[in-house]
Amino acid sequence: MFDKAKNLYKLQKQARDIKHKLKNTHIEAEEGEVIVTINGEQEVVKIEIKSETISDKNKLEKDLEKALNKAIKKSQQIGAELMKDVMGDFNFPGAGA
Repeated sequence: MFDKAKNLYKLQKQARDIKHKLKNTHIEAEEGEVIVTINGEQEVVKIEIKSETISDKNKLEKDLEKALNKAIKKSQQIGAELMKDVMGDFNFPGAGA
């Protein structure tokens, strides 16, 4: 019983550590004239428009949408990798360990 509590505490600590890593991890994605930077918690950190003049608003909107989606997908992959490492330490049903 004590081992289970100890493992749960360890898992909680590792989850906090991962959350901290994700907050400080910046992911950049570029599409057309747009560069989007988000953190590992999928919060937008920065949006940069490379062009000084915007002639095609619709294209800019599509580029922004695509860049955000790319960045979010990358952050999900990073988070999944970090969680896979943690979950491998524990024997939970359905956790892949």
